[in-house]
Amino acid sequence: MAQPKVLPQYIAGLSAAFGAFCMGASMGWSSPVEKLLTEKNAYGFPISGDQFGWISSLLTLGATVVCIPVGFVIDMIGRRPTMLALIPPYMVGWFLMLFANSVIMLYFGRFILGFCGGAFCVCASMYSTEISTVSTRGTLGSFFQLNTVSGMLYGYIIGGYCSLLTTNILCAILPLIFAAVHYFMPESPVYFAMKGREDDAIKSLLWLRGADCDIRNELNEILEETNKSTDEPKVSIWVALRRPITLKGISIAVMLQTLQQWTGINAIMFYSTSIFEDVGASLTGRVCTILIGATQVIMTLVAAMIIDKAGRRMLLLISAFFMAITTCLMGVYFQMRDNDPSSVTSIGWLPITSILVFIVFFSIGFGPGPWLVMAELFTEDVKSVAGSIAGTSNWFSAFLVTKLFPVLKDSIGSGPTFWIFCGIAVFGFVYILIFVPETKGKTINEIQLILSGSKKTIDSETNNDSQKIKN
Repeated sequence: MAQPKVLPQYIAGLSAAFGAFCMGASMGWSSPVEKLLTEKNAYGFPISGDQFGWISSLLTLGATVVCIPVGFVIDMIGRRPTMLALIPPYMVGWFLMLFANSVIMLYFGRFILGFCGGAFCVCASMYSTEISTVSTRGTLGSFFQLNTVSGMLYGYIIGGYCSLLTTNILCAILPLIFAAVHYFMPESPVYFAMKGREDDAIKSLLWLRGADCDIRNELNEILEETNKSTDEPKVSIWVALRRPITLKGISIAVMLQTLQQWTGINAIMFYSTSIFEDVGASLTGRVCTILIGATQVIMTLVAAMIIDKAGRRMLLLISAFFMAITTCLMGVYFQMRDNDPSSVTSIGWLPITSILVFIVFFSIGFGPGPWLVMAELFTEDVKSVAGSIAGTSNWFSAFLVTKLFPVLKDSIGSGPTFWIFCGIAVFGFVYILIFVPETKGKTINEIQLILSGSKKTIDSETNNDSQKIKN
């Protein structure tokens, strides 16, 4: 029998992850239009700096609110129908953005866009891992972050070179493109198995693996895992979430999602344009933003190519290490500049280099890693809600960082603020080293055994590593 085809998995995975592209475009929209809204009254009514801050941050607040509810919905009606059902409210959000005649309309529009985008984050990451084989799971799981940063770059480019009306229209058509493509994709075979629809699960697997592929072993594994949950005494989701293994998985997923935001990515992105201009770089703020966005896209693409070879844990460790170094250097630069501006005239290259290195290593590790690990840690009966809890922690952290960063910067200074980010990155490195397991190439049963601390699994891994060395 033929080996599983990779192309159908990539098509379905990219299709689902295009929802993240839509969210990324909404995130990227803020940066290039800020001056249009606050200085040029592009909407025809005045918008203060504080009001624009809320316009920006309400996107992340909307995403925070939806993550847990959508976890229940995708188990009730399915992953694919849930994503398609998000399109009408998504269009309502962009309709409000297009025809806004007050700040309140912009508030509601951005909140709705965040609501739909946050729901996509949960659905797309889960769908991508459920349709993939073990060997392609890392690559498909990285599609979510790759599409998010690609969408941000799209927002930077069209916002930087197009009028506000054109920018809004070009962003508003993205959900329609998603619907037109994803309508033809299959539902997750795992969802069909959970609902006892074995024939539909077979059809989905044959679409994803190829009609000539022998899917019996994979189907049996899926059915075994879902039947295990069905055969066990029926318990509420809240009881299931309190199982020790599940709690350990949730603690790891939540910590990784929280660390992703609190290591300073939003602060770096916020500061990047002004830093390039402050040090006299011969680049406009618009070009600097696009340059950083392009760096994110390229390095996230690299991460998608290597994450199934290098492993999630190793890339997260490397990422945390270099993020700690670069935020420490940023803190040194800003502290020197605040104490004596003339002392940094000869090291203008330091903040620029630090920013680019930070973006590079964030993109290969802490960018895609937390979302991928989140989708791998949980059994089918709790995956939707547990993953939603982790997603909520990410977006709520993003909201807090966005609102608190200016407060910290003004109260204790830029240098100490970046040193706080450095300390969090160091903590993240230690936490990953001690608590985060490697999930590369492992089935859900093997991952559950690792979380339970099974000596059998640990010994088996050690023996396998020893055999590889001998060979």
